Amino acid sequence: MSTADNSPWWRGAVIYQVYPRSFADGNGDGIGDIAGIRSRLNHLSALGVDAIWFSPWYPSPMADAGYDVADYRDIDPIFGTLPEAEALIAEAHALGIRTIVDVVPNHCSDQHPWFQAALAGGPGAPERDLFWFRPGRGPNGDQRPTDWVGEFGGETWTRTTNPDGTPGDWYLHLFTAEQPDFNWEHPLVRAEFEDILRFWFDRGVDGIRIDSAGLLVKDGTLPETLPDRPHPFRDLDGVHDVYRAWRRIADEYPGDRALIGEVWMPDRQRFANYLRPDELHAAFNFDFLGCAWDASALRESIDGTLHAHAPVGAPATWVLSNHDVTRHVTRYGREDTTFSFAKKREGIFTDLELGTVRARAAALLSLALPGATYVYQGEELGLWEVDVPPAERTDPMWPRSGYIDPGRDGCRVPLPWSGDAPPFGFSPEGATTAPWLSQPADWKGRTAQAQTGDPSSMLALYQAAIRIRRAESGLGDGPMSWIEAPDDVLAFSRGDEFACVVNLSGVPVPLPAHELRLLASGPLDGDLLPPDTAVWLRTGTV
Repeated sequence: MSTADNSPWWRGAVIYQVYPRSFADGNGDGIGDIAGIRSRLNHLSALGVDAIWFSPWYPSPMADAGYDVADYRDIDPIFGTLPEAEALIAEAHALGIRTIVDVVPNHCSDQHPWFQAALAGGPGAPERDLFWFRPGRGPNGDQRPTDWVGEFGGETWTRTTNPDGTPGDWYLHLFTAEQPDFNWEHPLVRAEFEDILRFWFDRGVDGIRIDSAGLLVKDGTLPETLPDRPHPFRDLDGVHDVYRAWRRIADEYPGDRALIGEVWMPDRQRFANYLRPDELHAAFNFDFLGCAWDASALRESIDGTLHAHAPVGAPATWVLSNHDVTRHVTRYGREDTTFSFAKKREGIFTDLELGTVRARAAALLSLALPGATYVYQGEELGLWEVDVPPAERTDPMWPRSGYIDPGRDGCRVPLPWSGDAPPFGFSPEGATTAPWLSQPADWKGRTAQAQTGDPSSMLALYQAAIRIRRAESGLGDGPMSWIEAPDDVLAFSRGDEFACVVNLSGVPVPLPAHELRLLASGPLDGDLLPPDTAVWLRTGTV
């Protein structure tokens, strides 16, 4: 991390996302766990990251990979125990690595004690006010209260059965039926999550990542979704009161505790509202993640991002992949290099060699831009999206899309650590249970072991880039300036002596004047920068 003196860590950090189920298996059951993470902390230390963000590890029936939380103050037994999590946080701190935990405030599991009490109590039970229970439409109440479409597609209301066996009210779930939405107008819901934040801050975590941060507040009149009206549950103004209260809690703690939102918001001004000085510290930049591998599109995304963040004084974030999206090695090897959930399909031709070349260049681009950078596990190994066989798929996106969207399992396949065949060191030697998703045999050249010591590997590129980023005073948080460059070339300076140049054209282009080449994503041709290649330069005074 390279930021201005005394600048909070989250403004310029390199943050690594761990998806616990797929990172490393410590007990041999084929599922990643806290013991596995602790055994691989040396990998993250050698990579040079500043912080780790852990996807949900709470007790859960796993209807949606742990985003259906039954208890926000404990660890699911498949991952370990709360004392193990506390030890992991302490061990990471000892290595100079901060920790961020995921909190899911929009909904819980249908096995959560509150929801179970709401069901058991029947109509009029006070626990029902903590959720969105409503009578159905029609003379028999057998029609859903609204025709809202869920975030995974599909219906958003499920009818209950009363304790006497008769059909009952309906409850709202923007995701799966196993994930009932909380009613954030209820003071107990607000107080509960404020206490959950304190619970994890008290255990030493440095940040909270907020899942589906823009969905919490709903229009209680339940209007239908129409083009000429405000949306009934996305980005309603009342959500900002929640995050102002959370910010006050974060500010009570020492050490620059951070709140980081998952905010899918195409309107950049509305996006920036979440980052006002008394709300969230940072939010994920999905505009950049979904951007085409195209110079003009990327420049517009970068400029738009920085312009939106400037008035609220928040740092930008740069993300190429995460646990929900198609890995960018695969995206960049396709004719359409953008990402959107609406376009996810099976069987799209992918040139993985081209995608890998572009992914290497994208790594240098994202790590050179001002602000914080997120690295999704396996990104540093150059992993691609896996075509998971339908019989193995667990993601509810698959059935809820009518079996059109293949789901997110392909980016969640367990990591390859060593060896020439699955499970590639994911599980301990002698384990008899296969990883929960099958790893492709072609990953034998992508293991951490195979890439360690290979200066041409993706792992070596990330290690070198993060090391340089730490050493360069102009990198991390701070200003940037565009440098005049040929069409389809991105060139910008950071500080007085550093420049990043990315060639997205189809022909080699001359390098600008420079004193030293610090790092390149691929071989250079003398003073020419080949297509789909990025370079970091020591320029002298720009």
